[in-house]
Amino acid sequence: MSVQQLIDFFDHRPTELIAQDLLGKTLLYHGPKGTVGGLIVETEAYLGQQDTAAHAYQGHRSKANEPLYGPPGTIYIYQRHSQYCFDIAAQAKDIPQGILIRGLEPTIGLAIMQQNRQRPNFYEITNGPGKLMQALGIQSTDMNNLQMDHAPLTIDLTTFKTPRAIESSARIGVRKNGTWVDKPLRFFVTGNPYVSKMRKREMQLETRGWQA
Repeated sequence: MSVQQLIDFFDHRPTELIAQDLLGKTLLYHGPKGTVGGLIVETEAYLGQQDTAAHAYQGHRSKANEPLYGPPGTIYIYQRHSQYCFDIAAQAKDIPQGILIRGLEPTIGLAIMQQNRQRPNFYEITNGPGKLMQALGIQSTDMNNLQMDHAPLTIDLTTFKTPRAIESSARIGVRKNGTWVDKPLRFFVTGNPYVSKMRKREMQLETRGWQA
């Protein structure tokens, strides 16, 4: 992702729209074992100070969540229940809205990702935010505050697939408090088997939810 691509893609658009537009784009990590990655199939939007589920709710700001306050495209990695998760800052500097990458369809470095996860069911390698980070081989916050235009972890906006349909729902794992719990800020590719908690009967295994 070049600097200009970064500017053009975010371009002061609503975080919810950016979260949907990320579906089908290629997430890449140029790691020590080689390049790994895949198509983004699930995201969640978090809308800053007003959002009761956001890390920046009521203006909370700390060393841990400082990347959220960075310019769009800033990497924000954090731990939740001992698992690492990956957010992208989505708005202008000091507007702490972010997008969580929740699911990934592996397309690059499959053998490396399988080795990192050690799961017999291939669909369980990257169908959740902690799982995909394990599969990529990212288990630290060392890349925090880096911009995606010059980081080992980046998004290729030119290599993508287009979803046949996009669905939304309430976010997963949000604590049952506040008025934002049930807001439909989770977005996913309909029928893609790498979406977290996708039921088998809803999986579209032939197309995986992509247009031809």
